[in-house]
Amino acid sequence: MSAAPTPPTADFEALVIRDVEGKPRAGFERLTRADLPANDVLVEISHSSLNYKDGLAVSGKGRIARRLPMVAGIDLAGTVVESKVPQWQPGDRVIVNGWGLSETEWGGYSRYQSLKSAHLTRLPEGFSPAEAMAIGTAGYTAALCALALEDWGAMAPGQGEVLVTGAAGGVGTVAIALLAKRGFTVVAATGRESQHDFLSGLGASGFVARSALAEPGKMLQAERWSGAVDTVGSHTLANVLAQTVYGGAVAACGLAGGADLPASVMPHILRSVALLGVDSVMAPQKKRDRAWAYLDAHLDRAKLAQLTTTAPLAELPALAQAIVKGETRGRYVIEIG
Repeated sequence: MSAAPTPPTADFEALVIRDVEGKPRAGFERLTRADLPANDVLVEISHSSLNYKDGLAVSGKGRIARRLPMVAGIDLAGTVVESKVPQWQPGDRVIVNGWGLSETEWGGYSRYQSLKSAHLTRLPEGFSPAEAMAIGTAGYTAALCALALEDWGAMAPGQGEVLVTGAAGGVGTVAIALLAKRGFTVVAATGRESQHDFLSGLGASGFVARSALAEPGKMLQAERWSGAVDTVGSHTLANVLAQTVYGGAVAACGLAGGADLPASVMPHILRSVALLGVDSVMAPQKKRDRAWAYLDAHLDRAKLAQLTTTAPLAELPALAQAIVKGETRGRYVIEIG
């Protein structure tokens, strides 16, 4: 436990999404304590992060916020200022990932936030607040995917190849680093050859062009992948399933390429291929704790630093546009405090 910060005595900055002529528009505003929701724990936020969903919300490219006005940001790390419940005390260091932040609950792009106590996770001792946000929802999702594949039992370190799509993105980069550290042979699917050296440094041992997976393909294709982490969806996921070996599995967690799945049942009923859906937003606390323990045990801190860029809150609007266009790589930590 660290020294407890003081409650806000003046206004503070936040990135707020409001309805402007029927469309969601994000902008910086000054808020006060009275503007915050009536929840049971007040947290002073030091860091947040930028995820693809954040990019959609802040840029207005997707209707992420289901209630307006809404403070954006699906991740946060900070220190408890006040608490109405005994399990959290002033000075406790906490993180929040998902739980509807930026959708139905006010999120992390604010110096202070009032949060539901059930949504808090204690900051793992092995990580600083900045490192926890370098991981963020994207990295925590990558851990959930890796655990899903390992639990399924279809793949083992050193046996076969594991594919990661959307490899230069937040989930993809952490997934590569985690799986490579675990001893898996990782192949990265990306549309940017300029990122090959970067991804090799994280542990990728081979590459597939994004375009090779993005077009409609046959129901069954040559078997190659013992497992895969897919962040793209649509034709990419359909092709990955068609290329997965007998008894293999694909953990699907994203839809950057589309929410549709133009596939067939052939890989599932002829090759016993499993499609494992992974949700990070509403995952129960037991799964969250296990994922963070997995990250603590297997994520190389030097590689985490290698894939991380730190930026101030003021740069968020521009970064949101860039991540939606696929122009970012790795993880972005947003400094709030």
